[in-house]
Amino acid sequence: MIRAALPVASVLALAACAPTPETPRKSPGEQPAAYMALGTEPGWTLEITPSRLNYDGDYGETKIMVPNPGAQPSMNGRTYAADRLSVVIKTAPCSDGMSDRRFADTVRVVADGKTLQGCGGKILPPNTLAGSSWNFVSIGGVAVAKDRPTSLQFDGSRLSGSAGCNRFSGGYSAADGNLTVGPLMATEMACPGPGMTQEAGFFKLIAAPVSLTFADDGTLILTGSEGRTAVLKRVI
Repeated sequence: MIRAALPVASVLALAACAPTPETPRKSPGEQPAAYMALGTEPGWTLEITPSRLNYDGDYGETKIMVPNPGAQPSMNGRTYAADRLSVVIKTAPCSDGMSDRRFADTVRVVADGKTLQGCGGKILPPNTLAGSSWNFVSIGGVAVAKDRPTSLQFDGSRLSGSAGCNRFSGGYSAADGNLTVGPLMATEMACPGPGMTQEAGFFKLIAAPVSLTFADDGTLILTGSEGRTAVLKRVI
């Protein structure tokens, strides 16, 4: 592949001929209906809904489902006490131990007398973008095509990836809640279908500095001056 300075005008012209993919049914970053917590070694998950506590432990071998007894206030958090299962949630940053993901809460679960530690609540923003990897969820409010692999990696002061067609790379800086990208280099390949459209939308978005925000589920949202967005979900 020939690598050249990104021909934005050409990309936009080709994109005009591509069909527009369907609008997603759910908004990226939409809050979950239940509180979720997890732990490792052994792996476990906990779901707290208004009516039930659903615990899945020992990598799926232990399952406990009990009525939600209601939360009781405790020091810097809340507790749930039910037969076979009790939960203590404290508002304190927590790492899942398997990656650099951080959560808002530290969670202790006692399941059938066995005490486990883990994390829960919203996913906190990373301390730095460097070393993180993401996949696109939507660009310009439109869900990315499922048959077009996408990615965005931040490595030191450079980024690379694909918005659905060409591979691109370039420098970036992130400060004060803003991301500035470029100049970019990209392969020059025309892609059939929506891949070209979504790529053109992303290149247009990051032609100028964009704001960086994070939803409670850890979703990364890039917002341009005209309100257009690119939404990404973290991989690592």
